[in-house]
Amino acid sequence: MFVDKAKIFVKGGDGGDGIISFRREKYVENGGPAGGDGGRGGDLIFQVDEGLRTLMDFRYQKHFKAQRGERGKVKTMHGAGAEDTIVRIPPGTVIIDDDTQEVIADMTRHGQKIVIAKGGRGGRGNTRFATANNPAPYISENGEEGQERWVVLELKVMADIGLVGFPSVGKSTLLSVVSGAKPKIGAYHFTTITPNLGVVDVGDGRSFVMADLPGLIEGAHEGVGLGHEFLRHVERTRVIIHVIDMSASEGRDPFDDWVKINAELSLYNEKLADRPQIIAANKMDMPESADNLELFKQQLDEVRGERNYEILPISSLTKQGIQELLYKAADVLDTVVEQAPVEEVKDIEERKVYTYEKREETTFTIHKEDEVFVVVSEGIERYMKRMNLNSYDAVMRFARMMRKMGVDAALRKQGARDGDMVRINDFAFEFFEGNDYDPSR
Repeated sequence: MFVDKAKIFVKGGDGGDGIISFRREKYVENGGPAGGDGGRGGDLIFQVDEGLRTLMDFRYQKHFKAQRGERGKVKTMHGAGAEDTIVRIPPGTVIIDDDTQEVIADMTRHGQKIVIAKGGRGGRGNTRFATANNPAPYISENGEEGQERWVVLELKVMADIGLVGFPSVGKSTLLSVVSGAKPKIGAYHFTTITPNLGVVDVGDGRSFVMADLPGLIEGAHEGVGLGHEFLRHVERTRVIIHVIDMSASEGRDPFDDWVKINAELSLYNEKLADRPQIIAANKMDMPESADNLELFKQQLDEVRGERNYEILPISSLTKQGIQELLYKAADVLDTVVEQAPVEEVKDIEERKVYTYEKREETTFTIHKEDEVFVVVSEGIERYMKRMNLNSYDAVMRFARMMRKMGVDAALRKQGARDGDMVRINDFAFEFFEGNDYDPSR
């Protein structure tokens, strides 16, 4: 089964917690703090594996989480950092942030890696908080949470040659004739609903990968028919072979077909209009095909401008002109840059995808709900997640931080009095502003 789109959840590993510990050895009085820091959480990394061809694996597993860092240890020993988690993806995968719809990366080369979810930093142990005023602190930090997000994976088939055209013009038959691929072939529209790949041996030592892509119809750029399910794969092909039914067996005009398909390609992506294109006039074994081809050439001369389109008459059924088409396709490929077209992605530094936010001055707002003063601040909430508030020292440190930030003064302005309830996220406490505050601590 060919799967070319998947939505998954990714999460970097949480950092390990720092611990509270004290040095306890015989003949050593007041050994002091000895709690170690937690280890770093593992990163979640996507890596391109050229052995994969679909996103099938992501249909059944949609959650990927990296390992957590180890807790700190006694005797000031650090916890071990977690190993990174590698998730393998096929070449041609575009990674998109589901919330912002921003293209994070376009993965095309074998072995290419990208950190998609950064692991969290480890929490500090109580050794880090020792000061002259408090040489034996009961303070430690929890590990920082790893980055998490929903991402959409879109696979765009990477082929040298892409066969495009209306349904039932003979694309699948052509692929089956020139390669070992065995696509489904039927006398009805949209027989091909997923891309088929085949390796073509030209016969002169050259070879290339050809893709039979699902048929287009008018309005495809807006999602009509198979729409974007088809067009996303055309973007990757280096050369387009435009297959046209010259017999007009479906009752359509061959030149009108050519105009409509090219219009759909241009409306979806303007760059496709400049992609090298070979016109394969198929079904030349049919009675009306020769006359229709002459008319097609006349109509094409009127609109082609300075661009030169190669028109090769072929018949997939009788194999007429097939070898000439392969030679021409290989010749055009030789003139095209080998690197596959990729998505335009901004620099990582500009997007700040994998960098932690700078600890800028923390802002907050205060409002009142049912006699409770509510403080809203992302910075304070982030700090509270990391700080283990189960000890007196940690609570006092948090209170001093709130005073330094001006939260106490702001609460007073809002009418807070000693004994009033204050809530920050899920943490509630009584407001009290004592006179023993020492800013040096």
